[in-house]
Amino acid sequence: MKKPILFSMMFLGSLVFAQQKTPALGGDRDVHGCIGSAGYTYSQIRNNCIRVFEQKIKLKEVATDKSYSTMTAVIFSKDMKKAEIFIPEGNAKSIILDREGKGKIWKSGSYIKETYVLVPYKKAGYQIKKDDVVIYQ
Repeated sequence: MKKPILFSMMFLGSLVFAQQKTPALGGDRDVHGCIGSAGYTYSQIRNNCIRVFEQKIKLKEVATDKSYSTMTAVIFSKDMKKAEIFIPEGNAKSIILDREGKGKIWKSGSYIKETYVLVPYKKAGYQIKKDDVVIYQ
């Protein structure tokens, strides 16, 4: 009599354990609906979820003491007045830079304490400077 009761308790216990919710793959959507585990992050300029590593303009980290190098991407607004950079450090997922005048220099606003600048580099490349130090190119 004790064995059937014991087996019944074990069976019911396993059912309860199996019914506990486990997070579904891709269930980590942010406030914009972007799935971080699938590599998506929100772009303010595109107003959509993007994958940084799939963008046309990609820049590699310069002079790092890490064992790995990180990458960032640059996205321009259609009128080229704004540029969005995706810096993996800090709280912000991306930073919006504004073009200064009619030139080809984009600079971060005063809403962040560091100064980021995007400038053309070589023929078709760009550099990102943080407080006058090149961090990506």
